[in-house]
Amino acid sequence: MTEPSLQASGRAFAHIARFYPEITAFRRDLHAHPELGFEEVYTSGRVTEALRACGVDEIHTGIGKTGVVGVIRGRSVESGRMIGLRADMDALPMCEDNDFAWRSAKNGLMHGCGHDGHTAMLVGAARYLAETRNFDGTAVLIFQPGEEGFAGARVMIEDGLFDRFPVESVYAMHNWPGLPAGTVGINRGAMMAAADRITIEVTGKGGHGAHAYLTVDPVVVSAHIITAVQSIVSRNVRPIDAAVISVCAVQAGDLNAMAVVPGKATLVGTVRTFSSRVQEQVERRLAELCSAVAAGFGATAHVKFERIYPATINTAPEAQFAGDVAQTLVGAHNVERNMEPSMGAEDFSFMLQKKKGAYLRIGQDVKDGAFLHNSRYDFNDEILPLGAALHAGLIEQGMPLAAEASSPRSKMAQTAA
Repeated sequence: MTEPSLQASGRAFAHIARFYPEITAFRRDLHAHPELGFEEVYTSGRVTEALRACGVDEIHTGIGKTGVVGVIRGRSVESGRMIGLRADMDALPMCEDNDFAWRSAKNGLMHGCGHDGHTAMLVGAARYLAETRNFDGTAVLIFQPGEEGFAGARVMIEDGLFDRFPVESVYAMHNWPGLPAGTVGINRGAMMAAADRITIEVTGKGGHGAHAYLTVDPVVVSAHIITAVQSIVSRNVRPIDAAVISVCAVQAGDLNAMAVVPGKATLVGTVRTFSSRVQEQVERRLAELCSAVAAGFGATAHVKFERIYPATINTAPEAQFAGDVAQTLVGAHNVERNMEPSMGAEDFSFMLQKKKGAYLRIGQDVKDGAFLHNSRYDFNDEILPLGAALHAGLIEQGMPLAAEASSPRSKMAQTAA
């Protein structure tokens, strides 16, 4: 394992490919030591150690609990510009079924989404940028905790991330097994949906199953609600908009009490939307419909609508620029600029609510049918140099040195940025 078989263009890729074995070993070490959100003590320590070895100018720890920020100043800083790059660090509460040497050493914890690879790619970019400094401005490398349901991006922002490091734009990327290795996907708008949690409390009147006519059965009411809420998307949301309502869990009664009608039932699910208008429409209709259905049976229903992650929306100029940078590495035919958005969610959305920027997908192929959050998933180390070079390109082409800013390619990047 001396060099990656996957190749790309440009001096950044060629430079980073030389230390491919080191960043691969780093990635695999993180994979073997997964940590959940805000518990990334070992991970942030390894990142800090790596950044120090790279020779970055500043290292800031403890931002957003376990977050780390590295600062690298270019050969010149006369432009006064500052661009941020973000990688998530946390793992998932799931068991790993792989048997390679770097499998998780912690039972019940696994890097099943590739955040170990994201962290390694940004460390690789840090080493290259610190060694070459071929840019005019300041690169801010954000190693974020708690993406998997903990809103670590929001916590870092609340802890003063953008006050201390006022970047003009910020970029992130996520591996995508659905794309071939060596390809990059992006679009000029929505990349990921908003994720909201719904809890529906249905209250009826319990009693004996043999005398159901004396009860107000919340199980029956819940069944009608589950069916009825599916009409919201088909009959209230415009066909050209996108929304998903999924009731994913129901709790009512006691499985050992076959003849007891419970007094209450609880339904839990998720709503996914891309626009605040549709999100508000779905929230309103859920409350109206659940209440009306329950009232029809003599019961009551209360809907709690919790907004967890907002939609991840790229700003168009930055998405165009990021696509242009990717094109310099892998060619136009390997950049999908109109990638279909995912109904999954991503807390990088909080950063994009505060700053211009873009979220990219970097293809890594599907290994043995194991997609993200699969117990046999593993990050494809072949794409580590490409991801690191893509990070580096966003900095170099986004903040070019004066001598390079006159080139046609750099002018194109500056126009897009």
